[in-house]
Amino acid sequence: MDSIKDLSVSYDAINDSNTFTSGDFISGRVNLTVSKHTKINSFSIKAKGKASVQWTEHYGQHSTVVYHDKETCFKSVQFFVQEQEGRGGDGYALLSNESGRSYPSEVAPGCHTYPFTFQIPQENMPASFKGAHGKVVYFLEAKLCRSMRMSSKAKIKFNYVPKPDLTIPSLMLPICEDLTKKMKLFTSGSVSMEVKLEKMGYHIGEDLKFEVYITNKCSRTIAPKYSLYQKQSFFAMKRRRVHTEQLLKEEGERIEPAGARSVTKVLKIPPTTASIFNCRVLKVEYRLKVHLDIPLASDPEIKLPVVILPVSPDAGTISHPDIHIGFEWSGGSNPANQTEWNATFSASSGPSNLMFGTYTSESLS
Repeated sequence: MDSIKDLSVSYDAINDSNTFTSGDFISGRVNLTVSKHTKINSFSIKAKGKASVQWTEHYGQHSTVVYHDKETCFKSVQFFVQEQEGRGGDGYALLSNESGRSYPSEVAPGCHTYPFTFQIPQENMPASFKGAHGKVVYFLEAKLCRSMRMSSKAKIKFNYVPKPDLTIPSLMLPICEDLTKKMKLFTSGSVSMEVKLEKMGYHIGEDLKFEVYITNKCSRTIAPKYSLYQKQSFFAMKRRRVHTEQLLKEEGERIEPAGARSVTKVLKIPPTTASIFNCRVLKVEYRLKVHLDIPLASDPEIKLPVVILPVSPDAGTISHPDIHIGFEWSGGSNPANQTEWNATFSASSGPSNLMFGTYTSESLS
């Protein structure tokens, strides 16, 4: 019979939204309950953020390929009980109990509590996200190892929200696009429209305000339609999979032939995930789409990029003990390489990298 009756992880919320952001301290405890004296080889707690994608594609009747990839956002490990020197855990922080002593490698029957504190890196990492073919998750995981036994693990997720980066000038600048389309086949004449967006960056819950001017010189009545949609892109093994979700949709008043109309629209940004541009394996973008519904004709449309900025969590400040954080940077184990963490969503990236990254040819699809 296994001597471990319970192994669980919990953490303390620091704000009403139960979210964490860069630089926050996350404190919690690991609870261990054993039924008899138990010898422990190693006992650790890990804080980690990772992004992963996976999807399948079918080629013919008998060929199926699974595309997958993953990326570590950050990882930090602390040990309550560490393996003998020179093995597993080497280089990570070894925690001590309230009296300043090392935790014993053998525990008596009963319930035991192991407190811990991590600091989330001062980096702009991708927000917690779950999409059609991938996700970004942040979690705490306890792992207890014993001789001749399977490792025991316990995990709990926490929500990470990055700080909004308002240093990019293009986010607060207006954007405008226009088009004129000549009708063919069953419809004669032409239509034209111009769409002006007051800025590109918006916080969740903010009003998205834009102006539309439409001129109908064709032979049919047209109906303008407005929508805000999310575009999810997943990357693995030199392939890309795209998934779109419509968040808002409205239809405007019809415009008769030889008519024109100027409209100011306001759409409220719904609760959703902030834009993600700083992850290698997935990307989350938003588009404002205005198209004209014309019977028996292809519908002209304009798409404008919208950047959804995260709402800064109202994080409280907690005191933290003098601990070793023990981060494992994605640029290597040497903290000097921490610049490798820098997100593409930064002022130095410039507007083109921010919005379209590597896949510029299909960025507005």
